[in-house]
Amino acid sequence: MSIQSGWKQDLKIPSLREVNSTIPVPLHGSWVRKVLAFAGPGLMVAVGYMDPGNWATDLAGGAKFGYTLLSVILISNFMAIILQHLSLKLGIVTSRDLAQACRDHYSKPVSYFLWILCELAIAACDLAEVIGSAIALNLLFGIPLVMGVLLTACDVMIILYLQNKGFRLLECIVASLIVIIGSCFAYEMVVSSPQWSAVFPGLLPQPQVLFNPEMLYIAIGILGATVMPHNLYLHSSIVQTRAFERNDPGKKMAIKFATIDSTAALLCAFFINAAILVLAAAAFHGTVHQDVADINDAFKLLTPVLGAPFASILFAVALLASGQNSTLTGTLAGQIVMEGFLNIRLRPWMRRLLTRLVAIVPAVIVAALYGEKGVGNLLILSQVILSLQLSFAVVPLVIFTSDRRKMGPFTNATWLIILSWCITAVIVSLNLYLLFQTAMMYLGGK
Repeated sequence: MSIQSGWKQDLKIPSLREVNSTIPVPLHGSWVRKVLAFAGPGLMVAVGYMDPGNWATDLAGGAKFGYTLLSVILISNFMAIILQHLSLKLGIVTSRDLAQACRDHYSKPVSYFLWILCELAIAACDLAEVIGSAIALNLLFGIPLVMGVLLTACDVMIILYLQNKGFRLLECIVASLIVIIGSCFAYEMVVSSPQWSAVFPGLLPQPQVLFNPEMLYIAIGILGATVMPHNLYLHSSIVQTRAFERNDPGKKMAIKFATIDSTAALLCAFFINAAILVLAAAAFHGTVHQDVADINDAFKLLTPVLGAPFASILFAVALLASGQNSTLTGTLAGQIVMEGFLNIRLRPWMRRLLTRLVAIVPAVIVAALYGEKGVGNLLILSQVILSLQLSFAVVPLVIFTSDRRKMGPFTNATWLIILSWCITAVIVSLNLYLLFQTAMMYLGGK
């Protein structure tokens, strides 16, 4: 039985068809040339692991609990590496992104249900991204929050322009912004002088994370901010921009180098996420400011607390770069999800406008109603919402990549199937516990 016999599909409509198979891959080049040819999608995916939603949860975790939750970032990053590997493998082997695969496999009612959940997750993610960008513009230039949110709508036209110039250019822009973020936090690490003797033990899991409700809430938020559901849809699509041979040897080569790209990029994201938490722990934990969970407060306090003149400015610059990067990749993910689940055919500018409006409209409302107050808590809540939706993306992904009818010789090995289902069980269990705790808090409040 062929690989494709497991799908109900129409391969005439590839994922992101305007850029599908547009980046050449050397057939007989050196190992380095092949690595460079496949470098890019991993960085675009890694953007989602260092977006403003991560900042809110990492700041809250570091300020309140010191270095304890570093272990949660590390474990979440390990989960992300495994799940993104499954995602890229699905896209490379089947030539279908995760949204298309769900539409091919499930009935229409189930597909529509999954699509709605995914759109809600993208809205929650984009809410954090556009608000993060708006906050950065406000901190740096004094631009009102509502105006800053509206300015982020310009990324619709930016993506359209950049994709017309080639997908490689878009990847280079994303990589450049990541370098800016990393450079800013390298400076922050130097001036904050964290207690490294306490940092490394923080990478070891602590039982108190599970038994402290407040700590667990932020930990689940970190999980939702790190392993992001829309990244699974995004990655399964953008790996198909490489023009590798669509036969078994070509797919095997593509999986190998795409996994190298993904793993290296996610390790970079881990160091940036860890740096945010370490910065908050070094600057605020154990002081009168340890309740800082708001990006605005962190900006105002970093320079006076650390005594470094550029600490606050570079913090805001990194936030702006992070927000812009995330809105670019988030808009792409929205396009992939809408096309994949609904099989719609709209003009490129209309597709991107629709996906961007999903985030812009609620972000404008939130910015207008709340202003600076409560934005930090809202960002953390958005990441918890992402975590709740994550199960509905992970379960189909593990099922598809473990099905020999769909994957043929590229089916997950037994050890990978077991590990994937263990990760899925952890995600589902934590989400059920979160729902229980939230219900108890709500009933207790009544």
